[in-house]
Parts: sequence; structure tokens; C-alpha cells
Amino acid sequence: MIVTRFAPSPTGYLHLGHAFAAIAAFEAGERFLLRIEDIDRGRCRPEFETAIFEDLGWLGLHWEEPVVRQSQRFDAYRMALRRLDDRGLLYPCFCARAEIAAEIARASEAPHGPEGPIYPGTCRKLDASEREARIMSGAPYALRLDVRKAAAAAGPLSFEERGAGPNGERGLIEVNPNLFGDVVLARKEIPASYHLAVVVDDAYQGVTLVTRGNDLFPAAHIQRLLQALLALPAPVYSHHRLILDVEGRKFSKRDASVTLRSLREAGMTPPQIRQLLGL
Repeated sequence: MIVTRFAPSPTGYLHLGHAFAAIAAFEAGERFLLRIEDIDRGRCRPEFETAIFEDLGWLGLHWEEPVVRQSQRFDAYRMALRRLDDRGLLYPCFCARAEIAAEIARASEAPHGPEGPIYPGTCRKLDASEREARIMSGAPYALRLDVRKAAAAAGPLSFEERGAGPNGERGLIEVNPNLFGDVVLARKEIPASYHLAVVVDDAYQGVTLVTRGNDLFPAAHIQRLLQALLALPAPVYSHHRLILDVEGRKFSKRDASVTLRSLREAGMTPPQIRQLLGL
């Protein structure tokens, strides 16, 4: 049985890109799940969560209950972090964003990943006593994955792509664990990053097929690594085209004129939305 999910964040109203992603997930599976990614409590709003349910229902989509909310699963993320830490795969990073940017600027050749320059590993070089002293002093820190240790522990990996990545990638894709460098898996104010939360939640919900935009194709590399490290099942991936505006840019929640709510209020119908999306 194919189990898919749609996992929006309630930080704004859904737009046309969300509609395409939700319909693609709904039509690809035999079971369709909804997950609310509200881990960033500072930006999420109840009214946007309510609007998600209303907009998806208006599109004719239905999902299984109960709806999973990330804000109710912090203990699961902490447990995953402990498992990684027990294997020596995490380290605290005390660098502020400005310090990281300055060090990257000083480097003659800074490697780049999908999200920009890769963290140079400054705090990876700290010894245990210095790390402990900084933590005891109350210094803020994030938890990063030591990707070199993690890759050695996991060994060669691949994931199955049934859609198409940005360059038409399809079939078995060899994982590049260094693509993002030593990614942040948790911060003081947010107990899990997107990458950690999504693999823990997909396993918890029994998701077998992850459908999403091909802008997230690179994320499958780090997520497949985390799945292996945490002994979680690996879903199949199907990345799809993005819905772009007239200038060729991806829609964002700032584009108030193309939210599903505004289009509905303007008199558009769900079949017209599908036609607009090329479905």
C-alpha cells in the first residue's frame, strides 16, 4: 500500500504551489496523510492551520485522522538526537551566523551546497573540555551532525527517485553525504531541524512515498543518511515540477494575490484551479 503525505507549515496561507503538491501527494497514494509542521512556534499561527484544513477540503482532498503535529513530537526528536549523540555523531556549535559568514569570507575557496556556503567545521575542532566549559558557561549552541563520521558509520547509500530531480535524475541515486556539510539538527529555540523532524515523522507515520517539489531533491541526500543512522525505513521519492509565477519564480507565502483563499474569494472553482495548474 502506497502511503503519501502533505506536510505544510502554518506560517501563511496556502498558494498554488501548495495546491499542486497536495494534489500530487493525494493522487499518488492509497492512503493520504496530513502533517502540520509547526515546530517553529514563533512563526506558526492557529488561523493559518485552520485555513490549511479549509483550503484542502475545498480542493476536494480528504486525509486520515488524527493529524500529526510536530509541536507534539518534541520527545521523539530528542530521542533521535540522543541516539546520534550516543554514537559520537553530534557536536555543539557555538558560532553565530555572522562568525560563520566571516570565516567563510576569509577562506580562499569556500565549498558551496544547495543552501549556500558550507559550514567550515570550526567547532568540530574543539576538544571535549572546551565544549563542556562553553556549555557550562551558558553559551548558546546548535547541534551539528559530524557528516564525515556519519558517512563512515552509514557506508554507501542510495535512494530511489521515481519522479525527476532538477536535472532529470531518476532511478537509484547515489547519496552524497557531504552535500550540505555538517548540518544543524537542533537549536536551543527549535528542538529539531527540518531534516531530522521529517525523517522521524515519515517513519512514525509509515510514509512509503514522499512526493514534493524538485527544489527539495538535494534534501533526500541528507535525509537518507539520517534514515540509515537511525535505522529508519527509507521511503521512495518522487520529486515534481515547481509551479512558477509569470517571472519564473517559485511562489511564496508572501504572494497574497495567488493564495487559495484569495482565488476562492475571487470566484475560482477547484476544477479551474486544477486547469490553472496544468492537471
